[in-house]
This record gives sequence, C-alpha cells and structure tokens, in this order.
Amino acid sequence: MDKVVGSAAEAVADIPDGAMLAVGGFGLCGVPVALIDALLEQGASGLTTISNNCGVDDQALGVLLYAGRITRTISSFVGGNKELARLYLSGELSVELTPQGTLAERLRAGGTGIPAFYTPTGVGTMVADGGIPVRYGAEGNVVETSAPKEIREFDGRQYVLETALSADFGLVRAAVGDRHGNLVFHESARNFNPLAGMAGRVTIAEVEELVEPGGIRPEDVHLPGVFVDRVVVVGPEGKRIEKRTTRPRPSAAPLAAAGEEATVEGVN
Repeated sequence: MDKVVGSAAEAVADIPDGAMLAVGGFGLCGVPVALIDALLEQGASGLTTISNNCGVDDQALGVLLYAGRITRTISSFVGGNKELARLYLSGELSVELTPQGTLAERLRAGGTGIPAFYTPTGVGTMVADGGIPVRYGAEGNVVETSAPKEIREFDGRQYVLETALSADFGLVRAAVGDRHGNLVFHESARNFNPLAGMAGRVTIAEVEELVEPGGIRPEDVHLPGVFVDRVVVVGPEGKRIEKRTTRPRPSAAPLAAAGEEATVEGVN
C-alpha cells in the first residue's frame, strides 16, 4: 500500500515513447513541473498530451515542446505559447481543440468508465460540424481536420456526442498526499488535477507535503488513492508565475489629507 517512490526520475522511468499523458494544471497553477522536468531528462518522445493548455514558452509542458518530445496535444487553450504555434503551423504538431468544460468532462468520463456523453456545448459550430484544422503540412496547408460529430435532440434541444478520454499515464501535483495515494489539492490547483488523475491508467502524483495514512480526513480527500499508483515528494519549490504584473504602491499621504470620508471609500 505504500506508493511513495524515491524520486521524480524513478516515478517516470517507465513512460515509453508514444505514451499518452493526462497532465493536471491550469496555466502554471498546479502543474506537475518536477515530473515534467524528470520526463524531459528521461528522454521519452512522440508523446500525446491531454491538458487544459500545453504549457507556456519554455515552462511546464513547454519544455517538452521545445525539446520536440510532444507530437500531439488535446487542449482547450493553446494561446500564449509561440513554440506551439510554430510547431502547429509547420506541421510538426497535431492539435485537437476541445472546449474547456467538455475537456474536463471527457477526462472525468474516462476515469469513471463512461464511454461518451451528450452536451449542448459546440452545437452549431465547427466543434460539432467538423473542419477545425488538426494538422498542417510543411507548406502551411491544412492536411487534417476534425471530423463531424453525432448530433441528437433531447426535449427539443440539440446535443453533440463527445467521447471519453483516458491516458496511459496521469501526471498531477497535490499540496498534500499520504502513502496510500490520497491527495488534497490547494485552492485553484484543484482544477484539472483530479480529472487527469482519474483518467490515467497509471497515475503519478508529486506532492508538496507527505503525511502518514490517517493524516488526511476522508472528507478532505479530493482524489482517492485508488486512482493513484505512485507518490513522490517534491516540496513546495518549483512553483512559477506565468505573468508577473506590478504597479506602483499608492501613497498614503493624499488619502489621509482627503479626510475620513475618502479614507472609508478607499479602504472599502
């Protein structure tokens, strides 16, 4: 029952070329960066990734993109990554775009054994009708597009059929985990992480803090250990900021001079 392994390198050692990975995180929040960096060193290539976004330039999954290790991605957002755009438009990367909520539900369905489901999202658009460029040729021409999907009417409303997603490996990052693999995610890191963990046939979790079994109350568990196969302790280091914006701190002098009414308005 003890699922703890000694290092991130050991945890990802058996991920082969051509593997499909479900990867948690949103932007750079909750991304399993230690596992991704270990996979970069490990050398697996020809990877397919399922994630909300495929990293940003040279960070998170972006490091695998820059190294040419990812050949296909299933994502809901691919902006903010110049290397992804270059690879996509030059024919070196296939991209399957999926609405964000649909992507989350496809992962959840894969983790619970539901093969497909109907959703109104995308009806009347290229999401349902097909034609979204999936792969470009070297000369910039579209060589593969998304296929049309089944449409069915329920109670007078149209719905599109979406299929479940599962992966060979799930890579997630949690704030707290125990030796049995039960995980707790911190605030907004509880985004795609539980879903990616559910969808992986083998799920690997990097955790900031390891506690003994019983150290997490059952009602606080976000992803039960039944879904998790390996746990590696990485500590709180490695968190990164996607976009840092700052502004000058306002001076307190004008506020004080303006009197009590301005003070209350400014604070509230």
